[in-house]
Amino acid sequence: MEYVGIVTQQRRNNIRTFVLLFLFPCLVTGLVYLFCFLLGWLQWGNQPEVDLYEEVGILFVRSAPFAIGGVLLWFVIAYFVNVSVINAATGAKPLTRKENMRVYNLVENLCMTQGMRTPKINIMYDDSLNAYASGINESTYTVTLSQGIIEKLNDEELEGVIAHELTHIRNRDVRLLIVSIVFVGIFAMLSQITLNIFLRSPRVRSRNNKNNGVVVIILIALVVSAIGYLFASLMRFAISRKREYMADAGAAEMTRNPLGLANALRKISGNPTLTSVTRKDVAQLFIAAPCAKTKTALLGFSGLFATHPPIEKRIEILENF
Repeated sequence: MEYVGIVTQQRRNNIRTFVLLFLFPCLVTGLVYLFCFLLGWLQWGNQPEVDLYEEVGILFVRSAPFAIGGVLLWFVIAYFVNVSVINAATGAKPLTRKENMRVYNLVENLCMTQGMRTPKINIMYDDSLNAYASGINESTYTVTLSQGIIEKLNDEELEGVIAHELTHIRNRDVRLLIVSIVFVGIFAMLSQITLNIFLRSPRVRSRNNKNNGVVVIILIALVVSAIGYLFASLMRFAISRKREYMADAGAAEMTRNPLGLANALRKISGNPTLTSVTRKDVAQLFIAAPCAKTKTALLGFSGLFATHPPIEKRIEILENF
């Protein structure tokens, strides 16, 4: 597999991050207008004497600054507290040098060969085999390893896994993924909040005609939130799964031992599931999907939307590297 190089990959990820950050306010603005239009159509659609688009425009101008400003503020807060959120979602805890000198030696040796600043090291106290990198800058970059992966891999295999995660940091994949996680999470939360309001509201269960307007408004908000979540998810899937292949190639180049990572992936494939990780957005950070797969009739179709490429294919490429 051709490795395009660290500078090229960093540039590509910087561009993708910029595009996501640009599309985010655009999508929010479009959804606010859609909400205003549906609300305006509900109120003035049957009144020929009223200029629907003019009224919608006025409603949009009045509401957009508050809606967009609130969502953007939410985005900024979520972006800068992502490390705490991810650690809470994965149960990661700091790993000290005294607790495991072996891991620190492997990480520091690899960083020295690449001229990298050594990231923080965390551990997940779980017997499964998995790992991930996180952070948005040098002060927050972190490599997190499960207890199982530390105990069950030999030095060459563990070095390959660590090199894979360090490559994600070098390529700035982690920052790109953090943006996508926050991006999708906001619309997922809005959809969930609106759905809960709809299901629990006594006005929804009431047959009183006076409540019909409120129900319709909630339904409109739910539809708009769902559309936002769908588009945000598609943007996340647009961040190519190629990043995992690139990190594998980077690890092979860094360690000069592609079989080390290939053997590690083979062991990881047997037990990657972390019971504590249930959030699909956070799951995309891991070296292998940590969530248990559910067998459904649409399993083949859902593979199109997987955040990780088939691990067997990754092993094959590494063995022929």
